[in-house]
Amino acid sequence: MALPAQLKSIQHHLRTAQEHEKRDPVVSYYCRLYAMQTGMKLDSKTPDCRKFLVRLMDQLESMKKELSDNESITQEVVGNAHIENYALKMFLYADNEDRAGRFHKNMIKSFYTSSLLMDVLSVFGELSEENIQHRKYARWKATYIHNCLKNGETPQAGPIAMDQDEEADPSLQSFEGQDKSLGPGPAPGIGFTPSAGGGPSGPPTTNYNNIHIPPGAHAPANTPAELPPPTADAVKPVPRSVPTVDPTLLNAQQQGNIHLTPEDFTKAQKYCKYAGSALQYEDVGTAIQNLQKALKLLTTGKE
Repeated sequence: MALPAQLKSIQHHLRTAQEHEKRDPVVSYYCRLYAMQTGMKLDSKTPDCRKFLVRLMDQLESMKKELSDNESITQEVVGNAHIENYALKMFLYADNEDRAGRFHKNMIKSFYTSSLLMDVLSVFGELSEENIQHRKYARWKATYIHNCLKNGETPQAGPIAMDQDEEADPSLQSFEGQDKSLGPGPAPGIGFTPSAGGGPSGPPTTNYNNIHIPPGAHAPANTPAELPPPTADAVKPVPRSVPTVDPTLLNAQQQGNIHLTPEDFTKAQKYCKYAGSALQYEDVGTAIQNLQKALKLLTTGKE
């Protein structure tokens, strides 16, 4: 079924869901959930929109049953960690390519897709300021590099400044031709068309050098976007610094008269899940930090 014009703003998230149908069903599910929630706010009364959204709801219900044994679907905390780590992995791949001056379609796509997944994180609650900055920078960088390459210009590598109020939102199209159907099935590649204003033409004013990148900033070569392996001159990983373990937590026992609330248990579970996700990317430092936070909360009742 073709996407109604009123719901055009969710087309990129639905296309990302298509691309991850088999690669990562969890990402596919939450992209569709975000699209459905956003679509309901945009227009749930027009017959075409209502029909499209009902179909999308049915698809989500079917996926939820198929993935009923997946913790990332049954537990929001785990799902949140999964999507956030996935988005950062794509962001870091693109950022590393950008800093190394390797500009190509896959890195542009990774920047833009990571920004879409930051949108998707809103299904779990309000975005952190850090994720808002990552989203804004990634979306703008995708447009800036695309426009430079299109105009035969060499983009400026690495973090650069951008206008505080400027957030580019390029219109995605297939490199081989756009597929207007957003139903289940294989999706075409994603390309970028500059906005009517032509996009940024050079480094404006606000500095983004202070965007926080987690330890282990160089993402594995085999990113979620199934990008090609790095060439021989690929950037070598930065040595990781492992935080010092708090000795008081080595034999941690809960202190007397500590009453933990349901919210405390949820937070502790979140820290443990974040640690598990960090270990998937061999990020020992982040794993230790989160495990220490969980231990401290469980033993003292304080963060």
